[in-house]
Amino acid sequence: MSEEKKYWQGVGRRKTAVAVVKIFKEKDPSFLVNEKPLEKYFPLFELQKIAKAPLELLKLENKFKVLALVSGGGLVAQSEAIRLGLARALVTFKEEFRKKLKKAGFLRRDPRAKERKKPGLKRARRAPQWQKR
Repeated sequence: MSEEKKYWQGVGRRKTAVAVVKIFKEKDPSFLVNEKPLEKYFPLFELQKIAKAPLELLKLENKFKVLALVSGGGLVAQSEAIRLGLARALVTFKEEFRKKLKKAGFLRRDPRAKERKKPGLKRARRAPQWQKR
């Protein structure tokens, strides 16, 4: 007697953005980001495409209801964090998806982040302009 799970969850991170993504197997597919429709939260089509990429790769656009809670970072980092979280949630749903998602690079966390500012410099590596007088 196995009890069916209500949802599958994945956490995605990129730079300082963190996304907690839950997928529900429901008849009415929708994609909500911070309780807003995906199209309202990410006005640029490119960002919508990044966030939906794992579903489009597996041809599952109309099979799941997706709820994403995202904070920190900018819009691009947030959409990439959602992509990673969604890919991880899909793998917990069905282990067979791992191979395709891994090949597409959706299961790899992008480690690049802003370097810390060093003392005596204007930014991480930018030195003050040299003056002769």
